[in-house]
Amino acid sequence: MSGKIITNNIKALRFNNGEVTQARLAEKIGVTRQTILAIESAKYSPSLELAFKIADFFSVPIEEVFQYVDAA
Repeated sequence: MSGKIITNNIKALRFNNGEVTQARLAEKIGVTRQTILAIESAKYSPSLELAFKIADFFSVPIEEVFQYVDAA
């Protein structure tokens, strides 16, 4: 059994919302661009508060940003 992993759609959401840069998203939610990069590339899982801030920024439910799926 492989377990589960957290995936995200941040890059697609940024692209589909006027090509928001990582830097702009980071500034608006109070983190560094490197944090956004790490989250997008699944090298870092955000806190629950940060996950909600990202979803709020894009005005979507948290499930549209993050998914908890079976690992391949």
